[in-house]
Amino acid sequence: MLPLLRLISDNKEHKMREVTDRLAEQLGVTEEERKELLPSGAAPVFYNRTAWAKTYLKKAGLIDSPKQGVVVISKRGLEVLKKNPSAIDVKFLKQFSEFVEFQTTKAEEESQGIDKTEETSTETPEEALETAYQKIRKSLAQDLLNKVITLSPTFFERLVVELLVKMGYGGSIKDAGRAIGKSGDEGIDGTIKEDKLGLDIIYIQAKRWQLGNTVGRPELQKFVGALAGQGAKKGIFITTSSFTRDALDYAPRNETKIVLIDGQQLAQYMIDYNLGVTSLNNYEVKRMDSDYFGEE
Repeated sequence: MLPLLRLISDNKEHKMREVTDRLAEQLGVTEEERKELLPSGAAPVFYNRTAWAKTYLKKAGLIDSPKQGVVVISKRGLEVLKKNPSAIDVKFLKQFSEFVEFQTTKAEEESQGIDKTEETSTETPEEALETAYQKIRKSLAQDLLNKVITLSPTFFERLVVELLVKMGYGGSIKDAGRAIGKSGDEGIDGTIKEDKLGLDIIYIQAKRWQLGNTVGRPELQKFVGALAGQGAKKGIFITTSSFTRDALDYAPRNETKIVLIDGQQLAQYMIDYNLGVTSLNNYEVKRMDSDYFGEE
């Protein structure tokens, strides 16, 4: 926030797009770093932070925005710079009543609580929201994986087939997969149609193994051999545990294509394709539609 305020301290109007570019140059942000996106992919991280710096400064009355996408320093902003602050953060801005009103929700007013972590956080609201979401997702993925490991071979077999169908393979559950494995090895071997028309067949091997019991290269070599025996060139190897480095580096010399899915990825796919999970809450993050307020 302080570099932004200093950048526009000449009392002239500045376009935020130009301000963002100049800030990136001043702060040594590389071209590659400028392209780095938030986890959601909604916006570049640097652009997001600059936009929120502008919002915070505006809410504190240190800058004005005479028109869309344009900023100019205010009288209060000039007075702040004269005091030569070492930094401007949320705690600094709370000396201004307008900013406190902007940050305070009704619940906070009733409890008169103060969020100390927010004062020292360097995350923007979007980043904080996505960080919280990723923590919830990570916890859910671990719970799913712990549950999947305890499933019966039959249930696990159905789960794997249902997941692949949700991902677009096989058409319907009824005719999607054909399990041909033995329950004794706590996994399934089977086939699934690559598409609804069944133009190609994908061979599946899934191992419901405990965490720490990693899948090594020999297991993949056996799988490739099984594919050759079936005359197949495409396979999916799914495990609830993980793969060794040798297994991950293994690449068949023929035209066989193998996709490896470990326990963590399996759980993430289950979340992405709503298998074994249910929505608790939905939050829509909206922004102002500048086109709606445009004047010709």
